[in-house]
Amino acid sequence: MQAAARRPCLSSMANSSPRPSGSREVDHLAAEPPGEDVEYGFPATFWRTIGKRRPPGLGRTRAWRSPLRGPWLTSIFGAVLLAMLPLVILTGLLDYIAYGPQFRQAFPVDVGWMHLPFFDWPTRPSWLFRLTEGLHVGLGLVMIPVVLAKLWSVVPKLFAWPASRSIAQLLERLSLLLLVGGILFEIATGVLNIQYDYIFGFSFYRAHYVGAWVFIGAFVSHVVIKLPKMVRALRSRSLRAELRTTRAETRPEPVDSDLVAIAPAPATISRRGAIGLVGGGALLVAVLTAGQTIGGFTRSWALLLPRGRSYGEGPNDFQVNKTAVAAQITARDTGPAWRLSLLGGPRPVQLDRTELLAMPQHAATLPIACVEGWSATQDWSGVRLRDLAAAVGVPDPEWAMVVSIDTGSFGRATLQANQVLDPDALLALRVNGTDLSLDHGFPARVIVPALPGVHCTKWVRSIEFRSR
Repeated sequence: MQAAARRPCLSSMANSSPRPSGSREVDHLAAEPPGEDVEYGFPATFWRTIGKRRPPGLGRTRAWRSPLRGPWLTSIFGAVLLAMLPLVILTGLLDYIAYGPQFRQAFPVDVGWMHLPFFDWPTRPSWLFRLTEGLHVGLGLVMIPVVLAKLWSVVPKLFAWPASRSIAQLLERLSLLLLVGGILFEIATGVLNIQYDYIFGFSFYRAHYVGAWVFIGAFVSHVVIKLPKMVRALRSRSLRAELRTTRAETRPEPVDSDLVAIAPAPATISRRGAIGLVGGGALLVAVLTAGQTIGGFTRSWALLLPRGRSYGEGPNDFQVNKTAVAAQITARDTGPAWRLSLLGGPRPVQLDRTELLAMPQHAATLPIACVEGWSATQDWSGVRLRDLAAAVGVPDPEWAMVVSIDTGSFGRATLQANQVLDPDALLALRVNGTDLSLDHGFPARVIVPALPGVHCTKWVRSIEFRSR
């Protein structure tokens, strides 16, 4: 009876001025364990006993006093993430396939039962990888303010007591732990990878891939459980009305959720202002990062990116992921003694750069895009890969192995048949009307439509074509 009599007072408080911070009634309510009218699942005695033994600092306290918190605002942020996260997940998985896991060159290599279906990554449209990787990285960065706002809105739940009142709720809480931990882990490792800052000391590729599947499982479970509640919460208030509500008119939501403050402080910002602040933060991140993918005049706005905004001189002024110095490539390796070895046919063929330039040259305007999210479209010219295959006596190759002078982790790449035979797939010798710079792969590099940039091998030493 005492617990039931207390509810009307709470509802009234939610729609009136906040009580003084020293209110004994509020302090008593915050400290009191749940009443007997609270429903518990099996075994009820166990959960009820836990509920009566509240550790200090847990339970509904006056620590969280913002009058903005409540199911409606939380559901607004949740709806935005529900629209963005599936696209981030899908593009991330597609990008893994683009690296050719069937050739064991996608990282991590061995993923057991978590492997994706293998299929030949298409070469058309030529900007496909630029789109998928740009969306994956770009949206991943843009949603950071939304994720932080969503976590702020639900932080009182982290201190709720009892943490669970049934086995089903316990499982829900565990999935929530995996969800929150998973998304923070994916964001943190992804941002550090963009910055080339591997302070975590473990393989980014394996951790990010496995972490993604943990997050996906928790995300799907969370959506199944919470979607009906989110829809009800969104329908409980009018978005149009909230966007017209001033700070002075802002009131807490009804106290029927543990997200709502029991001793709300006066509003310092309206819900309209909070939504605008988060949306403005996301827009600012987009403006300061999207230029790395979009290019053109927006490139100069990409202030938050590690590639900088100037990468070379004249026609070779575009992104460089790995310089010749980092790859330990010297002028001696690429000088007059350099030869391209073509393998796989009846006999090996060796060509110097002069002989390659004497072959039919083909020009193509193609983007090059990398896993960190940057991309750039350039005018390339050189010899078609299919012409080189024909020259060595393999006119219909099943695949080709490209090997670089660089002996590092990405010093070789296997190309699918469609990537070798595409009419715009080149062994590029020139870019934007001039010779490649040493940092961009002189004397020759591969450029293939929709191929991840790391597989557009620089400083090519040999190409082996394998027949069908």
